[in-house]
Amino acid sequence: MHDYTKAIAIAPHTYWIGMYLENDPFQCHPYLIDNGDESILIDPGSMLEFDAVVKKVHSITDIGNIKYIILHHQDPDLCASVPDLEKLICRSDLHIITHSRMTPLIKHYLTTSTYYEIDKKSLTLETQNGVCLEFLTTPYCHSPGAFVSYDPHTRVLFSGDIFGGIEESWEFFAEENYFDQARQFHAEYMPSKDIFNYALKKIERLDLELIAPQHGSIIQKPYIADLIHKMKNLDCGLYIEEKYNSELLDTIEALRAKDRALKEQESLLFQQSKMAAMGEMIGNIAHQWRQPLAIVNTLIAIAKEKNNYDMLSKDDLTCKLAEMEKNIAYMSSTIEDFMSFFKPNKRKQPFSIRKAVTLALEVLQPNMKKHGIAVSIDGDHSLVVDGYMNEYVQAVMAIVNNAQDALIHNKIADPHITITFFPRETQSRLDISDNAGGIDDAIIERIFEPYFTTKHQSMGTGLGLYITKMIIERSMNGTLEVQSNSYGTTFSIGVTHA
Repeated sequence: MHDYTKAIAIAPHTYWIGMYLENDPFQCHPYLIDNGDESILIDPGSMLEFDAVVKKVHSITDIGNIKYIILHHQDPDLCASVPDLEKLICRSDLHIITHSRMTPLIKHYLTTSTYYEIDKKSLTLETQNGVCLEFLTTPYCHSPGAFVSYDPHTRVLFSGDIFGGIEESWEFFAEENYFDQARQFHAEYMPSKDIFNYALKKIERLDLELIAPQHGSIIQKPYIADLIHKMKNLDCGLYIEEKYNSELLDTIEALRAKDRALKEQESLLFQQSKMAAMGEMIGNIAHQWRQPLAIVNTLIAIAKEKNNYDMLSKDDLTCKLAEMEKNIAYMSSTIEDFMSFFKPNKRKQPFSIRKAVTLALEVLQPNMKKHGIAVSIDGDHSLVVDGYMNEYVQAVMAIVNNAQDALIHNKIADPHITITFFPRETQSRLDISDNAGGIDDAIIERIFEPYFTTKHQSMGTGLGLYITKMIIERSMNGTLEVQSNSYGTTFSIGVTHA
């Protein structure tokens, strides 16, 4: 049994300095951290406990040694005694530690001390005498600016209203069944399960030895984890209203259904993109194969003709066979090159931007050459990024293909594409620019939308830039941006340095 007429040590240099109110289920608990002339008073309470609090402080240290008063929220059961305490402490450097959302309300108690607003002080307090506190914001539990204070040295959490309890048969230290005492308080004072769980998730990451709430009982380490687990499943605030709870569950299920539908649509888009890419691949293969097939066909025709007239010598046949083998080998190599581009990488790895650009242009160059499109490349050859090289190559190909189509469609007299790559802060940037006359302002905001295309139906699906943006931004955590004017368009790909 504790003597509640005296201060009670709950951790090194840390004391309960409250007052036991007999038959009162709403016990209030001020605390004191003895830190020399930078001592810290926590949630000092109302005038009901004023004399008892002052007496207990004097039993530990001179009241003038208090430099900080922590107010976890603005209610009178916590703040009402502050103006009288300020007069007793009588320090010009006395600070009230609270959140900026609460200072407009606390001032109505006619406090005179300087405010130490935790959200403007990196959520920490460092004293010259060695005590350092960390603050965790717990918004709307139960005040908009509510927070809790953690002493990492003693591993004590001063939790304000969180973990408080209402119970006439009050115990100083919580027992195993403390959740039953805390249930009613939290059900009535916490706004909702979601908001309360947000605060609990922050708290459960701490290494806790003791929880010292403003109400209820002090919770020791053996009971903390189980209590937090039970608190997470507690219906409170708005959840007590059956209609709200039912509507919320319906809303959550509707959102989940929409999420599933979006994922299915995304999967379908990827499949359609693959089919479109495969069509482009077959078209490019056909273009690459056309000349070597014509050469092989010509060599066969010449060999047959010479053979019909007994003019085909052994050396001539060997030469023509070698020429055919060379062209067939080239065709086989082309297939391998294209197939490698469309194999998805299984894991991220470093790759050279220059190499990726070279691979993309090896595929596209013949068709651009056919249409007289010049390509210039300039950049830092040492740039290496972390990601999926084949997907990056596909992204470059999609953008260059779009530029090529625009140059051909607009019949540009001197068509060219400029590719530059350079470092910028934490990213490696790749710019692909053309002189195709730019993109109309009316549609530039839509070019990354799925199915949006300005091409004829036979020429495009509208998925190229959409999938490209997903590859760069979602798969590789990069950025894809576009800028356009009357001269031309520039697409910029940014990916983190390796």
